[in-house]
Amino acid sequence: MLPAQHHANRGPGPTPVRDVRMLAAQSVLDLTQQVFSASTLDQGVTPTLEYLITRTAAVGAAYIQVTCAQKRSYRVRATSGEIPQTARVEDLVSWGLSLQTPLMLALENSPGCLFFDDIVTLCDTITFGFTTMGIASLAASPVRARDGELLGAFLMYSFTPHVWQMEEAAIFSLVSGTVAGLAGRLAADEQASDARESALRAMGLALEVRDGETKGHTDRVTALALRLARGLCWSPSQIRALRWGAYLHDIGKIAIPDAVLLKPGPLDAGEWAVMRSHVREGVRFATALCFLPATALEVVADHHERWDGQGYPAGKAGTGISLSGRLFALCDVYDALTSERPYKAAWTTEAALTEIGMQAGRHFDPELTRLFIQVMTGDQARAH
Repeated sequence: MLPAQHHANRGPGPTPVRDVRMLAAQSVLDLTQQVFSASTLDQGVTPTLEYLITRTAAVGAAYIQVTCAQKRSYRVRATSGEIPQTARVEDLVSWGLSLQTPLMLALENSPGCLFFDDIVTLCDTITFGFTTMGIASLAASPVRARDGELLGAFLMYSFTPHVWQMEEAAIFSLVSGTVAGLAGRLAADEQASDARESALRAMGLALEVRDGETKGHTDRVTALALRLARGLCWSPSQIRALRWGAYLHDIGKIAIPDAVLLKPGPLDAGEWAVMRSHVREGVRFATALCFLPATALEVVADHHERWDGQGYPAGKAGTGISLSGRLFALCDVYDALTSERPYKAAWTTEAALTEIGMQAGRHFDPELTRLFIQVMTGDQARAH
């Protein structure tokens, strides 16, 4: 059995534990691969939680992670096994753990895992609050960013007191410790990605403030593009890149003079040349954001190209236009048709879809046009 200390950092024990660690090590590679191959961090860490409850006396396990927005709390990202059925747990799932939760404060200063054999009897301040969840025995492993900042934790628990054995401690320390390092890097990357996403959307919305006639345009075309991408079964990373491109698709208009951008009447030939330059300006701006994936840049560069080669700025035609550019063009035109502008009334959905259907093979990719109409008419049918 483990020593009586209820929250000691328990390392490997004698020879039998080394044997256990060798067996666990064989599983670490597979668990590591699952973290990196999963489409989301939540899916990536779930196999680790499942492994812990099959190899220890734990009846349940969870992965919690600090929220990105103002880091208000630690939220439950993934669970496995039995979940306590108490009001406190419902609050935890809904609102998360406070950053000042004693256990998380203890993990901030802990070099490794913490083990608590009987939190009901010991009444330790570190585990304050967990008894109200119905948990009697608990183990916790910190998840850190590259700079050591605490991002979250792996937890495993039982509903009755349990003295964590050396073998169980070895498994938890090795498996959670290894995957925690990977999860921490992915969590930090996820937070950075969230910050970038917020900044990119803010750029798109800021442009709307200047170009008042298109208020709401950024979010609408983004939502349309994502619906179409899901119909094509795009991967999460492709969808994210498309979303980022949608936020920035018209960002080049920041370089267009107000006299042209805000002109209430029709543009003359010279003014149209200036207006069309927003695409090249947008590509120049977006390229300077070196973290943008190729798909996002393609949306900016190609959303005014036409299937028949009569678009701009490069006069690309057919499949010479990027798929993301072809897809987004449909969404951009549809929203332009169905939105009220100073020089026109908003078209009805039916009229806009009829016009888009007539432009298949001319302005738009015929196959994507069929999918777009199918998606939009399906949405309309479900609405009724």
